[in-house]
Amino acid sequence: MSRPLYVVKVGSATLDRETIHKEIADVVARGARVLLVAGGATGIARHYAAVDRPVPTLRLANGDEVRYCPPEEMDHLVDAYERVTLPAVAHGLRALGLKAFTAVAARNGLVLGRANRPLKALSAEGRPVVVRDHRAGVPVEADTEALNALLDAYDVVCLSPPVADRDGGAALNVDADVLAAVLAVALDADHLRLVTGTAGLLTDPADPDSTLTDAYPGDGARYAGGRMRQKVRAAEIALEGSSADVAITGPHTLGEPAGWTRFWRTRGPADDLDLLTRAVSVPSVSGDEAELASCLAEWCRGRGIEARIDEAGNLVASRGTGPRALLLLGHLDTVPHRWAVEWRDGELWGRGSVDAKGSLAAFLEVLADADVPEDGRLVVVGAVEEEISSSKGAFHVRDHYPADAVVIGEPSGSQKLTLGYFGLFKLAVTASVPTGHSAGLDAVSAPDRLTRVLGEIRASVLAQAPEALSAVIDIRCARGRERDRADGTLNFRVPPGADLDALRAAALGHAGDGVDIEVLRATPGHQSGRSGPLAKAFTRAFAAAGIKPRFVVKKGTSDMNTLATTWHDVPMVAYGPGDSALDHTDEERIGGEEYRAARALLAAAVDRWFALAEGSRR
Repeated sequence: MSRPLYVVKVGSATLDRETIHKEIADVVARGARVLLVAGGATGIARHYAAVDRPVPTLRLANGDEVRYCPPEEMDHLVDAYERVTLPAVAHGLRALGLKAFTAVAARNGLVLGRANRPLKALSAEGRPVVVRDHRAGVPVEADTEALNALLDAYDVVCLSPPVADRDGGAALNVDADVLAAVLAVALDADHLRLVTGTAGLLTDPADPDSTLTDAYPGDGARYAGGRMRQKVRAAEIALEGSSADVAITGPHTLGEPAGWTRFWRTRGPADDLDLLTRAVSVPSVSGDEAELASCLAEWCRGRGIEARIDEAGNLVASRGTGPRALLLLGHLDTVPHRWAVEWRDGELWGRGSVDAKGSLAAFLEVLADADVPEDGRLVVVGAVEEEISSSKGAFHVRDHYPADAVVIGEPSGSQKLTLGYFGLFKLAVTASVPTGHSAGLDAVSAPDRLTRVLGEIRASVLAQAPEALSAVIDIRCARGRERDRADGTLNFRVPPGADLDALRAAALGHAGDGVDIEVLRATPGHQSGRSGPLAKAFTRAFAAAGIKPRFVVKKGTSDMNTLATTWHDVPMVAYGPGDSALDHTDEERIGGEEYRAARALLAAAVDRWFALAEGSRR
């Protein structure tokens, strides 16, 4: 499971508060890497006061006053960060048990910058002057190899201005918000948070409750004044150069939804495609679902829908309190390798658009609009970790949210209904041999031994389940002092009805003689019939729409299989927009009309399920 990267810019006034350190610790606890960028206005003032030195300033023609940074001043500026701000950050994080690395970004050329052009200012007498020795610039390049190594070694890496001048000379003072944005782009961050002292970007600076909730490129500048201009500039740098999700948050916190201005790269071509666009825009590779879950929960609450994040990290939204429960189970996570979301020729391109945010967005919109009867309850769950073997979210659903029928949110295409999936039988196989030279007579290396036994296991399992599909999905080798070893993962997709006990016996029969085998996953396949009340509701919805549907059993797997391990008599189907052949590919995209068609069909099927007299019977 990959670890998401947060870049968080925090000003020194916010760092004075304990809250932000705890919030960063919470992000780390979720498994994320954190690059903290510390601003230093308060720390600089303290340091200059401590050494009894005035902070030099320049007055600009527009009346603004900026810190004057001639070459001889830069060492004092570095001292301010290294003696005041960065030690305070390290102390605050270490007090929470976090291992922190702190440095000014100029150290060892971690970040290089380009000097600004000479600055036009006013003399003490108010005459225009050109200041040529002002050491201010913009960050342009980061040592990503070194920073990634630091991020892997520490819980939190904290950098601050200044940066090194790529053309030599004294370090360059840079804006910390812009530094954070440039680092987010360079490191392909998943999330950029610019924490400020107000509740996000205010449309009326005099009204602390006037947060601009959503901003698109070009929107923010009209409301930004003073320091907020740099935050908006930073947000738009990140939008243009990366696929990170970007927000200005506050006051002095990451965690108050009412104080967020979230920046979106693109909007849907119509209002009814906005939720889909936003869901795809928030990165949520397995293990990084928290931000998407929070965003969708806010969308639900804005429509009066009860929504929460459960102990597993799942989004749980529901309407109605009756005893008849219909569960729409989608998933929040995607496979890795995302890219910036865009609408192109009526299609939304982006990781997760098909698998399976299209389904989850449709589920939530149907939930918002459904006419839930008094004896009914419609529940939407966005589960975590569907794309990895743990299926953590689905197991939690299985054990906590019983239902009378389930629609799994996976792409079937708007005109097809998925009745079932193959199951998953997954093995970890280790082969070890005494260490020796591979050129020895009749030498058998650990990889030799592993590949041979993988073939033998595969043949034995397929003899029990000829329709199963198999693939070796991972191989690793390691040299040891006494024994060499090779580890492999062998994955089978097994048809519904396959005898998993027989498969387990067939596989484990090859253990011994330097071969260890562990069954990582043995989830049976599952298939529902066409005649149950849920399939009937869909069939009638298809008919009313003039569609002759296709019914399929997929050779992949889904959370349906996890529920079916104990929900033996619960009708389940899978339905959702999009072409599943695009799953996990760089061609992943979904058409707006396809999304609308599936959403309408699902809404009709939900209405019909609640209307069926047999709807309450399993």
